[in-house]
Amino acid sequence: MLKVDCVEKSYKKGGLFSREKQKILKNVSFECRRGECLGIIGESGSGKSTLGRLILGIEKPDRGTVLFEGKNIQDRKVRVGNISAVFQDYISSINPFFTVEEAIMEPLKGQKEIQSKIDHLLNQVGLDPSYRKKYPHELSGGEAQRVCIARAISTEPKCILLDEATSSLDVSVQTQVLDLLKKLKKSYNMSYIFITHDIQAAAYICDRVIFFRNGQIEEIVKTEHLKDVQSEYARKLLQMIITF
Repeated sequence: MLKVDCVEKSYKKGGLFSREKQKILKNVSFECRRGECLGIIGESGSGKSTLGRLILGIEKPDRGTVLFEGKNIQDRKVRVGNISAVFQDYISSINPFFTVEEAIMEPLKGQKEIQSKIDHLLNQVGLDPSYRKKYPHELSGGEAQRVCIARAISTEPKCILLDEATSSLDVSVQTQVLDLLKKLKKSYNMSYIFITHDIQAAAYICDRVIFFRNGQIEEIVKTEHLKDVQSEYARKLLQMIITF
């Protein structure tokens, strides 16, 4: 469904007028299947968020292509309604002057029966209709991220990119949100691209995991085979946790 093919990306290094470039992504290729949760695990600075921006069509690769159902993700018509995103910073993800209702309505402009759909979406993410009129500052971190998830699923996309979407939450709330994501994935048969540095969270929700280091893929492995990883880098990350 989603195919990343030989993607490379560089940025200017050392100021606006510098000619020197730093390569962030190096010949990255993989596929995410329909209904699959594909994890991308790497340390800070590994290039995984840059890869996320390319998948969302926010930025353009220097080389290679990102295809969604065979069409270039750079075409806005390919993206709209088909791919959504949930980010780490749920506070800045919601306009502080929007109520929860207005935040969820954002991608639904022009659709019929929006009001009843908002109640349904809130219910799906475990929030009752009383949240409709609340503002972001009145929400806990877990509640705000649930609103972001409700907004992301509102167009019933085929794929959601989650960029460190649970890493700012308390451990107990993180587990609740991961369980919610599992349930929604099953309900909608969506695909997830789950970008994280948290291998435990990835092991909990993902079908396959990509170990990402210095802008390159080190290894791709099914979650049930995590203990059998081959690369030294993947083994090092696994050693940082006690249990899956």
